[in-house]
Amino acid sequence: METTEAFVGLDCIDCGERFDAETATHRCPDCGGILDPAYDYDAVDVSREGFEAEPFDSLWRYDALLPFHRESAVSLGEGGTPLVECPTLADAMGVDELYIKDEGLNPTGTFKDRGQTGALTAAAQHGADTVALNTAGNAGQAAAAYAARAGMDAHVWLAERAGYTQKAMIEVHGGDLHVVEGEITDAGAAYAERMEEEDWYSTKTFVTPYRHETKKTMLYETVEQLDWEVPDAVVYPTGGGVGLVGMHKGAKEFRDLGLTDDLPGMYAAQAAGCAPVVRAWEEGKSIHEAWGDENITTVLNGIAVPDPGASPMILDALEESG
Repeated sequence: METTEAFVGLDCIDCGERFDAETATHRCPDCGGILDPAYDYDAVDVSREGFEAEPFDSLWRYDALLPFHRESAVSLGEGGTPLVECPTLADAMGVDELYIKDEGLNPTGTFKDRGQTGALTAAAQHGADTVALNTAGNAGQAAAAYAARAGMDAHVWLAERAGYTQKAMIEVHGGDLHVVEGEITDAGAAYAERMEEEDWYSTKTFVTPYRHETKKTMLYETVEQLDWEVPDAVVYPTGGGVGLVGMHKGAKEFRDLGLTDDLPGMYAAQAAGCAPVVRAWEEGKSIHEAWGDENITTVLNGIAVPDPGASPMILDALEESG
């Protein structure tokens, strides 16, 4: 397994044990907890000037702070998306400045490409030939595209409420689509049942340790695009929480490496019809209670995740960011 110089393994967020990334591929072998990539930051040699001297062309330009080298990445050119200033919207919301990070310009039209490039690179490093996941939608088309790029097969489970475009694009990219009656919870159950029978490599949210890791580059890019100024707030549409957790980790890394001085406040935005994280935050809890499939009343399928397994990480990020 070829990794970057600073990457030292995977830390379990629950039991605290560190594991070799060669053998610990997904969840903690001891307790089943979520694994988080760890680094020897003394071995990281980065600077503002160094980043500015490189083309702003891919999230893999930050590979000194990622587990894998750019040269070994399963990539379609993801990242390097524009940060669009929106003065009219800022005026309407009563703030001085407001920017939107336009992730629609990623290869499959979604920020999920950032996570799947990391997950599929890990899958390739582990010698996988088939990947699988259940998802609310966009991660499925990204997984299918990146699996095709790597010469792998992809199996994706979606709930029937998922959008037509997501279903179609999974098949356009050569993935095997499994549509399940019900909600994402039902799709997850069908995925889990099949995974008990197959030796497939999961790229599911917080089952692979690498999706949130490559998504932290959204924070890196945003800060660099703001001339190294840290935004006061990052408002993140939150379902499973991969991007929010990743961006908060990236903010801490830039601060601790001396590239910035502060952390942005992180805000989780959820639809009122499926808001388990917001409800837990407002009630002062450290973990969510499942929303319940029968209570989902939103057309925002991409963030309609009633039972996000990483809610403690999301809530910790909100708390730490102030």
